[in-house]
Amino acid sequence: MTDQLDAPADGPQQTTGRLVAQLSEQVARLVRDEVALAKIELAQQGKRLGVGAGMLGAAGVLALYAVAAGLVAAGLALALVLDGWLAALVVAGAILLVIAILAMVGLRSLRRGMPPVPAATVAGVRQDVATLQRIRTKGQGTKGQGTS
Repeated sequence: MTDQLDAPADGPQQTTGRLVAQLSEQVARLVRDEVALAKIELAQQGKRLGVGAGMLGAAGVLALYAVAAGLVAAGLALALVLDGWLAALVVAGAILLVIAILAMVGLRSLRRGMPPVPAATVAGVRQDVATLQRIRTKGQGTKGQGTS
């Protein structure tokens, strides 16, 4: 029995305290390594997202140029039938009509989304609070009955 107590800490029969210390060291190292790995992974994903966002931005700018070129082509096509100033006025009127329609649809959508409160979550929290209050009230009622 004294042989087990005198055994070295790194021998085959380590003490419980030494095993717990090793466990905590290994868990701490594992957590640090996992955090470091997560940082590296997030940095790589961030770079990919940045490149993708830049490409989407460039595509959006080029799309605006394409729309402008299409509007110029529509104006020039109308200029074959109408005077140039009248063709430009018709194209501008069509653009304003599209803007008005988009603005009305957008405003209607915004009004439906107002106020920006997660209604389902708020209702769920209120229900949870009410349930907890009922449980607490029942618990106080049984305590009062048991003491008398």
